[in-house]
Amino acid sequence: MKNLFLIRHAKSSWDFPLSDIDRPISQRGIQDALLVSVAMQNILPKKFIVWSSIARRTKETSYIFAQNLVFPIENIIFREDLYTFDYKDLLQSIQSCEDRIDTIILFGHNDAITKFVNKFGNRNIDNVPTSGVVQIGFQEQKWSDISKGTTLHMLFPKSIRAENKNEYIH
Repeated sequence: MKNLFLIRHAKSSWDFPLSDIDRPISQRGIQDALLVSVAMQNILPKKFIVWSSIARRTKETSYIFAQNLVFPIENIIFREDLYTFDYKDLLQSIQSCEDRIDTIILFGHNDAITKFVNKFGNRNIDNVPTSGVVQIGFQEQKWSDISKGTTLHMLFPKSIRAENKNEYIH
């Protein structure tokens, strides 16, 4: 079985006139990434590989997750091919993973992530929000063979904040 965690980068900052690839994450993005990465601790398997787009905002998001999930940032593999907004390119990258790896944690971009999740998961999502995590499990033994999978978890900042708020009410 193959396990894929797709993580959309945290909310980016538009405060400075920078190229798309160079935009950092905003203060809200930092807060949301911290919130979601803490919630992700409960569903993280013991062994995984971490891939990230080369864009500054995905790098910064992956560093926050690394800090909270306690894996060395040196283990993050930055890949130029993940700087894509097309789910077919994203699929091609995922299918290139070595089959000895069972779990990929991937930091990337929309439109690619939402379209991938809707094509390969079994739950329709209008939009994977910034800092959002979607976990999809596949029955296949080879990444190159993945087809329709099962959406196992969805961790979105807004939902986590609502759950945390409800905990304090009771």
